[in-house]
Amino acid sequence: MHARPFRSALYIPGSRPRALDKARTLPVDAILFDLEDAVTPAEKATARETLGHELGAGGYGDRVRIVRINALSTEWGARDAAAVAEMACDAVLLPKVNGPGDVQALTKLVPHLPVWAMMETPGCVFEARAIAAHPAVQGFVVGTNDLAKDLNARVGAGRGELMAALQMCLLGARAAGIVAIDGVYNAFKDEAGLQSECRQGRDLGFDGKSLIHPAQVAVANEIFAPSEEEIALAERQIAAYEEAEAAGQGVAVVDGKIVENLHVATARATLARAAAIRELDAGADATVSAGG
Repeated sequence: MHARPFRSALYIPGSRPRALDKARTLPVDAILFDLEDAVTPAEKATARETLGHELGAGGYGDRVRIVRINALSTEWGARDAAAVAEMACDAVLLPKVNGPGDVQALTKLVPHLPVWAMMETPGCVFEARAIAAHPAVQGFVVGTNDLAKDLNARVGAGRGELMAALQMCLLGARAAGIVAIDGVYNAFKDEAGLQSECRQGRDLGFDGKSLIHPAQVAVANEIFAPSEEEIALAERQIAAYEEAEAAGQGVAVVDGKIVENLHVATARATLARAAAIRELDAGADATVSAGG
C-alpha cells in the first residue's frame, strides 16, 4: 500500500486549454494529460504545444502530472516522447505496452522521467510482472476498454469477463511494489454504477480509479480513502496489540477477532494513508483558495 494517494486519476485532453485550466482547481490526486485517444490526428501537433505551455505555466499544485503519449509504433509516438521530455511533468504514460522492451524503448527517448504503463492488451497481462519489474516503471493504469475490445468481451456490471486480467495486472504491480490504478467507468452520469465499480476496484486492491469526467472525482476520492470506521478500527487494533505485547502476549482480540502483527502492519498503513490524504486535501484546498 502506497502512502502517497492515487485515489483519482482524471484524463484531460491535451488539446483543450479550458479543460487544462479547470484541472488546476479539481481535487484530483493525479492528472492523466492525454495526447492519445482524446486528441484527433489533426490536433496532435497542436496538442503537444498547448500541453507544454499549460504545464510550463504551472498551478497544478501537488497533483501528480502524468502525460499519456501515443504508442511508439504510431507516427506520433516518437515526437510525443521528444516533446514530453521537455515538459514540466512527473511521469510519462505509455499505451499499448506488451512487454518490458516497450518500456526500455521509451526510456531511451525520455531517460529522466518515470514510466507508467497502460495495461490494455492481452499480451501485456501475461507480461505484467516483467513490465512492473522494469526499474523505470512507477505504476500501472489498466485500460479496460481496450482490453474488452481485444478480448471481444461483453463486459457486464460485475466485470467478471475482465476479472482474470484485472487481477493479473494487480498481482504484477504488487509483486514489484508499484501503483495500480483501475480502468475507467464509461457511464459518467451513472453515479450508483461508478460507486459499485470503485468499491470493487478498492476491494480487489487497486490504489485508485482512472476517470473520464470531473463529476466522477468525488466518488473515487471518497471510496478509495479509508472510512472513519476503518480508521477507528485501525487505532483500536494497534492499541490492543501494543497492550497485549506489553503483557507478553503475541496476539490481541478486537471485536471478537484475533489481531496479530500482520493486522497491525495493515492498520498502520491505513492510518498513514489517511494522514497522507488529509495533507494532500488540505494542500488542494489551499491551492484552490489561492486561485490555482
